[in-house]
Amino acid sequence: MNKANVQSILLKELNFTKETLDKLQIFHDELIIYNKKYNLIANSTIDDIWNRHILDSAQIVKYIDFEDNKTLSDMGSGAGLPGMIIAIFNTNPSFHVKLYEKSTVKCDFLLLIKNKLKINCDIYENDYHNHNIDANYIISRAFKKLGEVIRISREIVQVKHKLIILKGKNAEKEINSLQHKVNYRYDLKNSITDKESKIIIMDVEK
Repeated sequence: MNKANVQSILLKELNFTKETLDKLQIFHDELIIYNKKYNLIANSTIDDIWNRHILDSAQIVKYIDFEDNKTLSDMGSGAGLPGMIIAIFNTNPSFHVKLYEKSTVKCDFLLLIKNKLKINCDIYENDYHNHNIDANYIISRAFKKLGEVIRISREIVQVKHKLIILKGKNAEKEINSLQHKVNYRYDLKNSITDKESKIIIMDVEK
């Protein structure tokens, strides 16, 4: 899917604005520059950032209610995928986006984007285990295996929350192969960037 098609979906289907598209363009350009020195994303995906990374991350806004005093945490945010994309989309100053990333290099990139685009989000450069997380939404992409993400979500997050995980074509297989039975209600949504990939949405009780 080319850039024009991606931007059309962002505008017409996901309710991004022309202003947020401009910010995404800057994010895109800075990511390419930064990636020449540091390995933030695979070089094989450089020519397809709009589809493989931006749209893939952006599609989860459909499953988030950007209400006042709600919090979203991105675990292992990496280059801000998906957390920074969600923060760019968010226009509610009372909806809090928090990015957790252990890598100093990746945090430096996230801070660059935050400051350059004046994005309302918090960036934490250390292990998420060091925080009391009270997020209403936990999101992750290319973070850890499904069972580990669920375990972290159950043990660390202090409140009832919705878990949103971007997964590949083996999402259902991963669910079925979990050592411990999943007792939470979950949905599998089709990805709009890859017909074989899935989005796992799970309500986690405390």
